Amino acid sequence: MKKLIKGLRQFKAKYVSTHQELFEQLSQGQKPRVLFVTCSDSRVDPNLITQAELGELFVIRNAGNIIPPYGATNGGEGATIEYAVQALGIRQIIVCGHSHCGAMKGLLKLYSLRDEMPLVHDWLKYAEATRRLVKDHYSQYEGEELLEIMTAENVLTQIENLRTYPIVRSKLYQGQLNIYAWIYNIEKGEVFAFDPESHAYVLPQSQLKTDEIDETLLTEDLLNGNAIDNNISEKQTVVEQPQEFIFDADQRFPITRLSKDQMDRIYRGSRTN
Repeated sequence: MKKLIKGLRQFKAKYVSTHQELFEQLSQGQKPRVLFVTCSDSRVDPNLITQAELGELFVIRNAGNIIPPYGATNGGEGATIEYAVQALGIRQIIVCGHSHCGAMKGLLKLYSLRDEMPLVHDWLKYAEATRRLVKDHYSQYEGEELLEIMTAENVLTQIENLRTYPIVRSKLYQGQLNIYAWIYNIEKGEVFAFDPESHAYVLPQSQLKTDEIDETLLTEDLLNGNAIDNNISEKQTVVEQPQEFIFDADQRFPITRLSKDQMDRIYRGSRTN
């Protein structure tokens, strides 16, 4: 607690004092750009990972980044989603899982949790579709590989659940909403994004549109102190090529090799319209 109180003093003295205009704007209301759904795990910090400023992310956090299907529960997830999309006009949603997820470890042994942690057991049942899919289709894997598959599949399952919400489905149909599946790798501090075209997790910058790539590269050049007249077109060529990652001893986070039925299922659950 002493450390937290010290942090409060530093926040007030060093951050608030140098961001007075931002806090004045925030006091007038919020206009977040992204709804970020992720795990409660203390190693995952959405603002730190994305370097987003205060007020830019509207965040839902719970064990396992789970989104119960519409009508399945009266919990806060559904109300937060509805408020974010309808009231705040958010047009981007990210569902982000992460490596070494304790909730996904629990999901692998779901029914052994019933007596020791009944509330955790009941919560993780909202991810039963993930558990069953992995059990039926990935029986050849075990250990860390199986956990990574569970994590990756669960993000896609939760996007399917997200699409059951009327406001989400309506906005998707109108082309006014985009949904992204991310995996955060704790060891490397790196994010992979699901690409519905290749059915693979790729570096997220490979999914940017050309105009977004231009802006991103220019910003990175300025932040890194590079001249603006660097060969941006050459960089674009590199960025625009999706980079796939497969299981091996050195490179973790997965590319699962899926059956056609599974690819069709994931594509339907992940595309934006």
